[in-house]
Amino acid sequence: MNIKGIDQLRKHLPELNTAAGRLRLFGVPVLLFSLVTALFTTEDRTWPFWLLDGEVVIGTLGFLLLYLFFRARTEFIDRFGPLAYGKAARRFLLPGLALIFAVIARIGYIPGPAIPHFSWYPVLPVLGWLLVTTGGLLWLRSILAFGVDNLTMLYVYFPEAGQFVHHTVYDLLRHPIYAAALRVALGLALLNGTWFALTLALIFKLGLWGWVRLVEEKELLQRLGAAYAEYRQRVPAFWPRLRDLGAFFRFLIVGR
Repeated sequence: MNIKGIDQLRKHLPELNTAAGRLRLFGVPVLLFSLVTALFTTEDRTWPFWLLDGEVVIGTLGFLLLYLFFRARTEFIDRFGPLAYGKAARRFLLPGLALIFAVIARIGYIPGPAIPHFSWYPVLPVLGWLLVTTGGLLWLRSILAFGVDNLTMLYVYFPEAGQFVHHTVYDLLRHPIYAAALRVALGLALLNGTWFALTLALIFKLGLWGWVRLVEEKELLQRLGAAYAEYRQRVPAFWPRLRDLGAFFRFLIVGR
C-alpha cells in the first residue's frame, strides 16, 4: 500500500529509501524508548516513592525536544539548506516522539493505589477499551487522510511542500492525531485502574494542551493569521461537540 505523503517525505529523508538508512534513522529513537521503558521498570522495584516524578521529567524532555525542532528551524535551514529537516528530525523530532511514546505506554502499566471498586467500577474498563479503540482508529484514519508528510511536520521546514488538507474531520477537531494520543492515554489509564495511571494521563493531557497552544498553534497563527484564529474559536481541539458525535464516528468507520 502506498501511504499518502511518503514520497514527499522520502525526498527530505533519503534514509527512508534503504534498510541501512532506516536503521540509522530509527535506531536512536527505538533505543531511547527501550532505555526509558527499562528505567521505568527499574523504578518500580527500587524507587517506588518517586513514581510519577521520572515520568513527568521524561515527558517534559520529550516536549522540549519537539519545541527545539521548531526553535532550530531558521538556524538549521541557514546551515544545512535542503538537509535541514532531516537533521532536525534525527536530532529533535524522532527522539522527542520516542520519549513521549514511552510515557504514554507507561500509563498502561504504572503501579500505584488502585481506584476503589465501587458499583460503577465495571464501566471503567469498558470505557477504557472504547477510548483505546477510537484513539487507534482516529490515528489510522488521520494518517490515511492527511499523509505522513503532514503528520511528521515536514511543512515546518518546507512550507511549500506542505499541503493544506480540507477534510470533514477538521470541522470536528483541530488536532486529530493529538486527540488520538489523548484517547489512548486516558484509555490505558482506565484499563490500568490505578490513581497514578489516571494522574499521569491527566498530566499528559496538560502537557499536550500546552504544546498545542504555546508552540504548534503559535506556528499556525503566524502562517495563517486571522483565519486560523477564527477557526480555533469555532472548532474544538481534541473532543468533538455532542452534536458532531455522529459525524465523528462516521469518520472513524468509513474515513469521511
